[in-house]
Amino acid sequence: MADEGGKGPPGRRLAPSLLILCGIGFDLAAPPGYTASPFFAAAPLVAAALLPLRQTIATAVVGMFATCLLAELHGAGDPTQAATEIGTVATVTVLALVINRVVRRSYHRLASARGVAEAAQRAVLPAPPARLAGLEIAARYVPAEKYAAIGGDLYAVQDTPHGVRLTVGDVRGKGLQAVEVVAILLGCFREAAEQETTLEALVGRLERALQREGARRADLEVFEGFTTAVVAEIPRGDSTLRLINRGHPPPLLLEEDGAVRALEPEVSALPVGMGELGGWPDRVMELGFEEGETLLLFTDGVTEARDRGGVFYDPEKRLRGRRFSGPQELLDALVADVEHHTGGGTPDDMALLAVRRTRARGNGHENGCGNGYGNGCGNRRENGRENRRGDGRENGRGNRRDNERDHGSRNGHDGDRTRDNAPAPRP
Repeated sequence: MADEGGKGPPGRRLAPSLLILCGIGFDLAAPPGYTASPFFAAAPLVAAALLPLRQTIATAVVGMFATCLLAELHGAGDPTQAATEIGTVATVTVLALVINRVVRRSYHRLASARGVAEAAQRAVLPAPPARLAGLEIAARYVPAEKYAAIGGDLYAVQDTPHGVRLTVGDVRGKGLQAVEVVAILLGCFREAAEQETTLEALVGRLERALQREGARRADLEVFEGFTTAVVAEIPRGDSTLRLINRGHPPPLLLEEDGAVRALEPEVSALPVGMGELGGWPDRVMELGFEEGETLLLFTDGVTEARDRGGVFYDPEKRLRGRRFSGPQELLDALVADVEHHTGGGTPDDMALLAVRRTRARGNGHENGCGNGYGNGCGNRRENGRENRRGDGRENGRGNRRDNERDHGSRNGHDGDRTRDNAPAPRP
């Protein structure tokens, strides 16, 4: 497809010129009776699909000029053949210009559709903040189709009074119906994450939202399906992680030394939207989440990616022993590794979310500059403040005492002088 402004790989832009050069070389080297007109006719057709209109016209003009010049060079031994060759190139040139206009219109329509899809993705799946409540966060959405910007996978991060709450899910189905379910779930999650005090209640709100929407819009086939999801909570000031897994691939916990652990749920649970089939309560999985550790959540587009031999991608095995400077680098490496495993592209959409607990800055400057400094900068600062306060108080007290003594002495001397200067009493 033609690129806007003629931008694209150099090989694509040079292809029409190479065809003309090959035609000239063939015509000069071939015996009489052989014609190079196919090369000159193919050049504008290739340019029509790869280049803008102006460059297509320039290619056509050069091809026509080369055809006429070579016909004149070889002489008009057969004027009919020369006229036929020129007429063929001219006809194909006109067709190439028409094809170029059709291709350009298709390109602009596709660009408009991609712009709408990207705007919808930013509205439905906004990028989470890179830092939030002592956490480093990175998210990525990788569509299975190259020009599709959104689908049935979702992620969300919400800072709430109960801590940072997040979710990753995969809606059954494809297309706009799946996007509708994504919008419903994300809207419900953001509201319930603020209001509900427990993860169990939050997941219950998601369940009821899908059931309610399914009853209201029973004509949508997608509401006969389900949504797999993981909902997590990271409280503030507490190295704890709470999870509820509703039929979703288990998240991974990556430690600083390269160890990787799959957070398998203790009890399997049905996906969201299938609550009518089972009424057992959700169980929260609680574990430690220490500084420097990274929580990785993903959809089944990662685990269902296969190589040419049909072997599934195993993120736990592929990431074990590797270290990453941050969540963004982790996601970059994971996406590249999945594409390498499949030989390019993915069979299903992928939603990825990585969260790392950062080291508290208070361990350095506030609690001390380091273990090698003894009590540290923080203690020195506090001691300095106390010393300044103590010095101020003692100095104030001393000054007041000195002033009292000075005033008392001066008052005493003044009294003596007053008595000495007083007149003698009358007899």
